[in-house]
This record gives sequence, C-alpha cells and structure tokens, in this order.
Amino acid sequence: MSIAPTSLILVAVLPSPRDLEIARLLGWYRIPFRTAPKVVAVDYLAFYQPGSFDDGGTDYRDADQDPRDTGKGQRKVGRIQFTAVVRGHELTTRAELLHKEADHPRAGEEYYKIQLGPLEQLPAPILAEKWRRITFFYTTGEYLLKASTIHELVVQSGERELLWQSLRERANQSQAYQSADLPDLEMAPELLTALLGIHDLMKITNVSVNKLDESGKIRTSETVG
Repeated sequence: MSIAPTSLILVAVLPSPRDLEIARLLGWYRIPFRTAPKVVAVDYLAFYQPGSFDDGGTDYRDADQDPRDTGKGQRKVGRIQFTAVVRGHELTTRAELLHKEADHPRAGEEYYKIQLGPLEQLPAPILAEKWRRITFFYTTGEYLLKASTIHELVVQSGERELLWQSLRERANQSQAYQSADLPDLEMAPELLTALLGIHDLMKITNVSVNKLDESGKIRTSETVG
C-alpha cells in the first residue's frame, strides 16, 4: 500500500453497501456538513463497515438493538477493510449528489463531497472486537498499518497534539477553512480528544486521559479488548 506512517487518516462510516459501491464506482463519499469533523482535507479515508453492513446496510447508529444480532445466536463484527486516497473535496447539496432522491427530507442540506481514488483493501481487516458505535475520528498511517483492532487506532496522548497540529496546518493550506474555526494547540485534553473524534472510543475501551502512563501508553490492565 502507498499509505505512509505520517499520512493523515479519517475513519469514516459506510452505513450501507450502496455507499461502498458509490465510493468504488463513482469515486466519492458524502459527509453532512452539520455533523462533519473539523478537517476533511486528509490524505486517506479508512472506511468502517458496521456489523449491520451485510444485512442491507441498516443505519445502526439510531437502532436500539445490536445490529450484529442475526437472531440465530450469531453476531457479526464491524471492521475496516478498505481505504481510499483523498483527491479533494467540495461543498454541495444532497440533491446534487443523489439526483434520484430529490424529495429526501435532507435534499437541500449541505454535504461535503469527498473525491476519492480507487479503493484499496487492507491486507487484513481491522476488527471491532465488540460492538462499536463509531463516528468520524482521526488517526495516522503508522497506527493504521499496525492495527488489528479498532481501539489500536486511537492515537496515544503524547502524539495527539502533533496530530492536531498536522490537521490544522493541512486545513490552513485549503481555502475552504478559516484559521479562526480551528482551535490552537493550547486546550484541555478532553477538548483535544473530542476534536480528534476519539473521546467516545476512549470511553468504550475504558481508557480516559488520567488512565495513561507518563509515556502516553495505555495501561494494559485498564484496556478492554
């Protein structure tokens, strides 16, 4: 793969097989502007397929029951299996992206259209060992190339400021951003984890800011697999 250790990676959810086919055949991915992460000018998207993916792509984020429960005692596991290089982005509307859904309730809302290169398959999928309600979060090529599970993508505390600095610098190179919209490095750790999208992941894995040792490594006894 061409992903470098320093590559900026945005993990993004693929709610349905249709979204995977759009990325594969049409070369784009959509993100609602109102819920978009702070920076979309990254090097790669890494696509998270929820456990419901093979069940017709039900949007698990609003579901009350674990979508991996097939009713037969078998549970499917969410995973990251594909990545794609980001070639650019633009702001448009849902109606412009999905012409056949012009009467959709959100047809007039603004969306980022992320322009993609060809999909690349990881040598081995990165698995969510337990059910994960994952939204957007940032990581790096170094973490992506080494990870076997989702929580191994969480950037350690000593490297988070550097990651945010890199994202901020990348954003400032794009005319689509204003510097004032992006916080400086001097911020509370909780705000930094929220900006990187890893706050909820840290709660899921029982890892919090005060549960990291001085080197920024997660204490093994406090990490849930």
